[in-house]
Amino acid sequence: MRIRVLPVLLLLLFTGLFALLNWPAFATTTTLSLGFTTVQASPALVMLVLVALLGMAYVASVVYLQGVALLESRRLGKELQTQRELADKAEASRFTELREFMTSELQRVVQASAESRASLLQRMEQLEQRQRLALEETGNSLSAYIGELEDRLEHHVPPQGAPSLAPRGPDRGRTF
Repeated sequence: MRIRVLPVLLLLLFTGLFALLNWPAFATTTTLSLGFTTVQASPALVMLVLVALLGMAYVASVVYLQGVALLESRRLGKELQTQRELADKAEASRFTELREFMTSELQRVVQASAESRASLLQRMEQLEQRQRLALEETGNSLSAYIGELEDRLEHHVPPQGAPSLAPRGPDRGRTF
């Protein structure tokens, strides 16, 4: 029982002790009016019974309220446990969904990376082929120029549009 019941119980105990010590005065009968009739009874005894009934009614109501509160507390505890289990399941479900999402995203990123790598390798091969072709063309052009220069040197033919290396003017017949 709660602390609020203790003062009422003490009051009832003191009232009972008071009645026991003063029993001869409590037992004295007199005429009492009940409104519609009159009876012969002890007013102190009637008041003592009423106080005892009120005290018991109070204690009974406190016990009832504590029982109701206890039952409500148990019901709320069970409901809280149910809600906690639902929350745990939802959280586990969210973790599962997150794991699946992360797996799918990781697979997407890996696939995109593989596609990007393949595209990059293909572009690098194309650039390498272009560079080889350009290098080969440059080599061929250079070989052609060198070959043309060798032919000119062997035949002493001046290039078209180029100034002649032959001496001009009065020194024409001289050899250096």
